[in-house]
Amino acid sequence: MIRYKNLFLVGTSHISKKSVDDVEKTILNVKPRFIALELDKRRFNLLNLKKGRIKFRIKDLKELGFKAYLLNLIGAWLEKKMSKKIGTEPGDEMRKAVDIARKLKIELLLIDQDIKDTLNKLVSRISFREKILFIKELILGKKEIEFNIKKVPSERYINKIVNVIKRDYPSFYLTIIKERNEYMANKIYQVIRKYPKDKVVGVVGAGHEKGIIGEIKLLEKI
Repeated sequence: MIRYKNLFLVGTSHISKKSVDDVEKTILNVKPRFIALELDKRRFNLLNLKKGRIKFRIKDLKELGFKAYLLNLIGAWLEKKMSKKIGTEPGDEMRKAVDIARKLKIELLLIDQDIKDTLNKLVSRISFREKILFIKELILGKKEIEFNIKKVPSERYINKIVNVIKRDYPSFYLTIIKERNEYMANKIYQVIRKYPKDKVVGVVGAGHEKGIIGEIKLLEKI
């Protein structure tokens, strides 16, 4: 967890049991007025539907478009496959945050960019070289950096993997990491600026913590 002023940012792994525990412990200890989630309205509504089997939905296909939907489906499948190894469901830490918020009447904030916009940007930007490299690594199972999927990645690991993504998949880095950090930071900044005396707990992927804090600091200088 990173604290900055009245913001408590919890970095999670979406398939880690420890992440669920960290989210619960932080919220109960901090007792925030707001809980900010790395979700948009679309994914928030699907959060409980995605528990269990990954379902094909014509509505999603029409809204996202074939390429973006396929990309999202592959990501969901990989996440589901990894989570089965440790007995969790993808997004359990988000469900825990939502459950606690409802029980304690804490206001929820959805701070992420619409997944449709994110995926469509990625589809339009990703290069042929990146596509080939992705397929190659998927087939060969390349493991440049190994880590324990049962735990939240360490800061050292996160820095290494982000640098690898930035080097090998610049379109992915720009769209999935950098621009979303900027978007989420702006959403959080509006809240902590308006309510400087009220605590905010943010639940985001571990790879976004430092980036979001950095973007908030930049916004404060404007």
